[in-house]
Amino acid sequence: MSRIAAADRVPQHLPGAAVFGGGPAGLMAAETLAAAGVPVDLYEAMPGVGRKLLMAGRGGLNLTHSEGWRHFLARYGDGSGRLTAALDAFDAAALRAWAAGLGIETFVGSSGRVFPVGLKASPLLRAWLDRLNRLGVRFHTRHRWTGFDAAGRSLVTTPSGALALDAPAVILALGGASWPRLGADGAWAEALAGQGVELAPFRPANCGIAIDWSAPFRTRWAGAPLKTVSAEFGGRIVPGDAVITAYGLEGGPVYGLGKDLRDAALAPGGTELRLDLRPGLSAAALAERLSMPRRGASLGNFLRKAAGLPPVAAALLREVAGPAVPAAPEALAALVKHLPLHVCGTAALDRAISTAGGVRFAALDDDFMLRARPGCYLAGEMLDWEAPTGGYLLQACFATGRRAALGALRRLSTP
Repeated sequence: MSRIAAADRVPQHLPGAAVFGGGPAGLMAAETLAAAGVPVDLYEAMPGVGRKLLMAGRGGLNLTHSEGWRHFLARYGDGSGRLTAALDAFDAAALRAWAAGLGIETFVGSSGRVFPVGLKASPLLRAWLDRLNRLGVRFHTRHRWTGFDAAGRSLVTTPSGALALDAPAVILALGGASWPRLGADGAWAEALAGQGVELAPFRPANCGIAIDWSAPFRTRWAGAPLKTVSAEFGGRIVPGDAVITAYGLEGGPVYGLGKDLRDAALAPGGTELRLDLRPGLSAAALAERLSMPRRGASLGNFLRKAAGLPPVAAALLREVAGPAVPAAPEALAALVKHLPLHVCGTAALDRAISTAGGVRFAALDDDFMLRARPGCYLAGEMLDWEAPTGGYLLQACFATGRRAALGALRRLSTP
């Protein structure tokens, strides 16, 4: 971060392009333009750029995924085709080659996810900022985009006061609404709606689900992991590790069920999710183990010894079944294998990993330019798309940042 050049004064007229947002989409847009010889000023509301990238690095920085490209694209459910076009133009192989150009080698993990060797974001971000500085990108932190004035200039709040900035091309990459403490608070939506831009409502994506735990269960078990379980909903089964929270349940098995579970959870009356607490065993094999004599053991001790279940699993069975936890081996095995949980909502938007909703693709042309505001391009999570975790989120941010920049470059290159 110390390599970012601080500007003494923000110019009132920009000879090139202005990029608002210092996340992956904005930084990629700035690089694409600057590499083509366009003077670029990048504005970021926070004290430094790349904060969300650094946050993603806490999980190893899952850059993309190695699965077949057709399956990869299907993760986005892109009805307009515009996101697909951006991804086709900057795919997983291109992203890995780009990282290698920064001196960051990548590898494919056992799950097919792609990570940098070293599993850290900071080396990549440092190398990237070095490149951007060499390309002449000028950084202006603590500068927040707040809308347009009547003349179409970008309104910006700065530590020195408000400014109206004019630029031949503007790229907005301001993020979604799920990370307000990192600057992605969705505050831009009101300003764009006022320009007649069509928006889809914000919704949490890759989020936890709400379950109305009893007070004793919540107090005792909030924060406890549920290791090696699987979640079932809508005919799909997703394995992984989950976590009991005060409001419900989080973790890969929940996130992996995606928008179908999210939408059902937010519907009136909620929905039902089923957990398999022992996915490594068939119901018959589990029933056989549970047929061993209890010899006065508590339910928790019995399940631990007979089925290898941790104490939190026994507590969860009691939470769902109450005092009527079945004693018959077959019935108990069925409960362990298909534990029904009533889902009554989702985590709040600011607890979600990503955001669904935002600017609809119908509001953009093929170059990702706002039809209502010629010369203004959008990228990243501002746009109405969603995808699961696993590298898909970052891949789309990089790809849309590049696509918006290429659109701006075409405009700037037109006599």
